[in-house]
Amino acid sequence: MRFARENKEKILRLHNEGCSSYEIAEQFNTYSTKILRALKFLGAEKRSYSEAQKLAMAKGRSKPPIEKGAKLSEQHKYKVSEGRAKAWSETSDEERARLSELGKQQWQSMSEEEKQNLRSLAASAVREAAQEGSKTEKFLKKHLTDAGWHVRFHERDLIPSNNRLEVDLFISDIKTAIEIDGPSHFLPIWGEESLQKHQKSDAIKSGLLLNQGFVLVRVKQMTKSLSKKQLRDVYDAIVKELDKIADKFPSKENRLIEIEV
Repeated sequence: MRFARENKEKILRLHNEGCSSYEIAEQFNTYSTKILRALKFLGAEKRSYSEAQKLAMAKGRSKPPIEKGAKLSEQHKYKVSEGRAKAWSETSDEERARLSELGKQQWQSMSEEEKQNLRSLAASAVREAAQEGSKTEKFLKKHLTDAGWHVRFHERDLIPSNNRLEVDLFISDIKTAIEIDGPSHFLPIWGEESLQKHQKSDAIKSGLLLNQGFVLVRVKQMTKSLSKKQLRDVYDAIVKELDKIADKFPSKENRLIEIEV
């Protein structure tokens, strides 16, 4: 890689000084993915998630949780979340069925007014996510940006023939769209007819993006919200795929990537 060889000393010096790939890219008036490839070519040690977070905090790109009034450290929250995830994974099918039945009974025991209140709250959450992004989208945008990726949020105008089509996250450097598909994309939460419309819309969007030459990463989020561990797992899985794409842009038949949570 000619660029890496010619600029080896400066790239490694900036990397060792704690600069992100995005910051190094600005020094060379190029894009962060090119720097990531150069670092890999030069054998530079890749920073872990926690190391990238610490550097982002030190440079003011990210605030530690305590500044937001959190009583527990992120490390502690992660351990708690990991413990809960482990406990759930070890729960027997019979116990899961029992818990599911309890949930159904709780719903059936509610008055119509209580059910309507819950539906209203859910609808409000959907509207808020449409305007500001879901919890998962905002988490990924923040941490991908901290890691040096150039992320465009709720990007439109990717398809000339459809300027209303909106992509959750778009990594412009490597022409990759990321869609976060919540439970309503797979389950009839709002009814069977609504589910079919959702799935038809998803299929059309996928076709338009792929025909335009983009890579599409679809995250299948099967639960309404994700724990901190699950968010970290999704982030790690996406970064793994982005690194592969940056290293070698996939052939046309391999440009649809699915990650299930």
